[in-house]
Amino acid sequence: MTNYVTAELPGWAENTVVVWSVFGALVVVSLGLFFWERRLAAVAPDGGGRAVPLGRIAAGGHSMEPPAVSARVRGREAELERLGGLVRGDGGGMVVVCGVGGLGKTTLAAEAAARARAEGRVVVWVRWRDDPAQLGQDFARAAHVLGLAEARLEEARTGRVSLVDAVWEHLAAVEGWVIVVDNVDTPGRVGPGSEPPAGYRGWLRPYGGGVLLVTSRDTSAQTWGPDAGLLHLQPLAGDAGGAVLLDAAPRAGTEAEAEALAVRLGGLPLGLNTAGTYLSVPTSRHRTFAAYRRALEAEFGDLLGAEHPGAGADSDIARRVVRHTWDLSLDQLHGDGYVLARPVLQLLALFEAAPVPRSLMTPELVTGATGLPATAAAVDAALAGLHQYGLLYTPEATGPGNTGPGDDGPGDGVLPVSRLQLHPLVRDVTAHTLTRPGPTDAWLTAVDDHLARAVGAVAGMPGRAGWPIARLLAPHLPAHLDRSTQRGLTTAVGTLDDLADVLSDAGAASEELLLRRRILADRERVLGPDDPDTFITRNNLATTLGDLGESQQAAGLHRQTLTDYERILGPDHPHTLNSRNNLATTLTDLGEHRQAAELHRQTLTDYERILGPDHPDTLGSRNNLANALNDLGEHRQAAERHRQTLTDRERILGPDHPSTLTSRNNLANALNDLGEHRQAAERHRQTLTDYERILGPDHPSTLSSRSNLAAGLTDLGEYQQAADLHRQTLTDRERILGSDHPSTLNSRNNLANALSRLGEHRQAAELHRQTLTDYERILGPDHPDTLGSRNNLANALSRLGEHRQAAELHRQTLTDRERILGPDHPHTLGSRNNLANALDDLGEHRQAAERHRQTLTDRERILGPDHPHTLSSRNNLAAGLTNLGEYEQAADLHRQTLADRERILGPDHPDTLESRNNLAVARARLAEAGRRRWWQLPRRR
Repeated sequence: MTNYVTAELPGWAENTVVVWSVFGALVVVSLGLFFWERRLAAVAPDGGGRAVPLGRIAAGGHSMEPPAVSARVRGREAELERLGGLVRGDGGGMVVVCGVGGLGKTTLAAEAAARARAEGRVVVWVRWRDDPAQLGQDFARAAHVLGLAEARLEEARTGRVSLVDAVWEHLAAVEGWVIVVDNVDTPGRVGPGSEPPAGYRGWLRPYGGGVLLVTSRDTSAQTWGPDAGLLHLQPLAGDAGGAVLLDAAPRAGTEAEAEALAVRLGGLPLGLNTAGTYLSVPTSRHRTFAAYRRALEAEFGDLLGAEHPGAGADSDIARRVVRHTWDLSLDQLHGDGYVLARPVLQLLALFEAAPVPRSLMTPELVTGATGLPATAAAVDAALAGLHQYGLLYTPEATGPGNTGPGDDGPGDGVLPVSRLQLHPLVRDVTAHTLTRPGPTDAWLTAVDDHLARAVGAVAGMPGRAGWPIARLLAPHLPAHLDRSTQRGLTTAVGTLDDLADVLSDAGAASEELLLRRRILADRERVLGPDDPDTFITRNNLATTLGDLGESQQAAGLHRQTLTDYERILGPDHPHTLNSRNNLATTLTDLGEHRQAAELHRQTLTDYERILGPDHPDTLGSRNNLANALNDLGEHRQAAERHRQTLTDRERILGPDHPSTLTSRNNLANALNDLGEHRQAAERHRQTLTDYERILGPDHPSTLSSRSNLAAGLTDLGEYQQAADLHRQTLTDRERILGSDHPSTLNSRNNLANALSRLGEHRQAAELHRQTLTDYERILGPDHPDTLGSRNNLANALSRLGEHRQAAELHRQTLTDRERILGPDHPHTLGSRNNLANALDDLGEHRQAAERHRQTLTDRERILGPDHPHTLSSRNNLAAGLTNLGEYEQAADLHRQTLADRERILGPDHPDTLESRNNLAVARARLAEAGRRRWWQLPRRR
């Protein structure tokens, strides 16, 4: 066939030379054009990659619509607000939503995209398929949607310009768009070519006119460069996680039960959605949040750890299955050369669900457990890779004795302690897959061996150098004991005991309690209840409970231990004396001061007879007796004993020994109670400095010292400085000891008193009311500290003008203090003084004056004429006499009080200023009364 209408050939076609010449020329031109196009495609300018067929760009092969969000997004309000602000702001930018698999990065991006579209932005969704060429096509399609001319795309196709540059030149010129690139978990492959993302010359750039939103498991700022904003997703908080569960299964339980399950699942959205979906199915075996949480312990493999048959071949399925989602990251790490990443993760999963000291993860441990060769560099690389992909956290230290904001740091002699922690579900899934099946016996043997070695190293460290590591080791030791065979049980118990002793020195009572309970249980089971080692362990447990404020429980254990010691070892054995001393100390904490003092007196006598006057235990007993005497109001005798004990401890133990610091602190307290406030404050200041240097700023003894200094500053009238110290101490005690610890309540009470002195009466009253409620709940209504709290609340109410309620509280407190502490105790005298003040405020001036007169007489007899409390009583009596119109006598008392306060407290003390003002008022009243009497005289006739 031909393209001509006639079959007759033209003349030139009959000339074969011409025909073949033309044909040859066409072939040569065609081949030239073919190889020139290949060259252009192979070497595109600026690394632009191969030309992309225009037809494929225009047509595309998959949807670029964002996925629909099927349920309300919970707990991501701050992140959505940040993304929304970037979308609504001027210019564009690039933000990377990053974190471990299962955190809901895609869901967050989809919700942000939906909100951007609702605000009129053009939204394009691109899914990274580990294919740079496909990504190039997707970006070209996105640019085409946003108006990039086909002519410009044709230039890119033919290689005259780089496609990536053509696309981004257009994206930089257009505003109002959002492009999401989802699941970029292999950013090094994005391209084009080998260009890293941080160079901003490839497909991911922060310089467009709209917002480029990337989701990735890679959390490294180095990967994404300095101009990309990183939005690190964290697990959901308990309330938000509970809301996710309730959205999915609204009839599965209460908010509290949903929150408890959310916390158990670590707030991981993938785990929450899996659990919620299961609970929403009517035929599920476990239909409630509580039942599901209980079942996780025995049926984890069925509920969350089950394998999916399609996960190995389809990464989309793997991402949506808890059991497989992290395998994607581990496979990527292995492919990138981090060959120890998976075994190191598995090894960490064998520890408890608590931070692990970084120093424990050594090449020796990795090799001993896994049998794989390991170097320090390889272990470092594995940990860095796991951290980069969000599988491993390195939480900052926030607890006592650790490096972090407000904690120990290199500046005060304690090196930072790095810690490693897995997300609860990452740990659970990894441990589950390791043990089904797995070489866990060899692995656990290596773990236990290294735990024991770590405890030995910590116990041998000088000073407090090992305290932060000891705190981190504590949660992992009970499991170490559980795994010990009968033959190694004694050694394992000794390991726990050694660490508990270190924690005791560190003041880490919560961690110590965990170990003391386990040690006692094992010793009672193995050695029996009457073995001396069992007695020692029970005594140590009781002491730890006392340190945590569990005084009633501690007293019961101490009483039982003392009875057993006296029965088996006899009344004069040093262990018996120590047990009696500890019981007496606990009775002091319970407010039973008189009984405590009698026990301390008896114990001191026995210590001096058996161990001698210079034995450290004898000095401790004398210190404790002095404390008991001070609690009974016998301040002068207490101060003398503390002075003697301090001298002996400095001579025998040295000035920096913690017991010496305790004596110095206690002497300062006694001096303060004697009214020698300036000397007391100086001693407290020196002691606090030494405590911070020797024990660290978070040790309970340091916090007590800071509280005592604040109390001394209050008595010196330095109210603002005192309030600042009390506020700092309260914050630290709540963080370290907990909100219900008696020392924390004491700090709250002290802060309220300081606020009252600063005139913030309403805030002070609220704090006192809250503290009194807690004291009554924790210590009981008759504890001396509870009575003190009630007294302080009454004072605050009085300052607010609620005089009748204040008087009732003062009357009740006085009755209780007379019954519990006795009529001559300084606190009882304080209550009598305060009740008199309240009666004066109610206008019952004569009754108030009588009470003030009686209180002044008792204070002069018990505290002495120069004690600040005595001066306050004289001032208050003078005020009462003024109200009764006895101005002459009132002025004389005010004059005497002012002179004494200037001499004792100084001319600028607030109490001195008050006295000067009161004297001026009394003189004015006296002068006014004199003038009134002159005018009232009858005229003589």
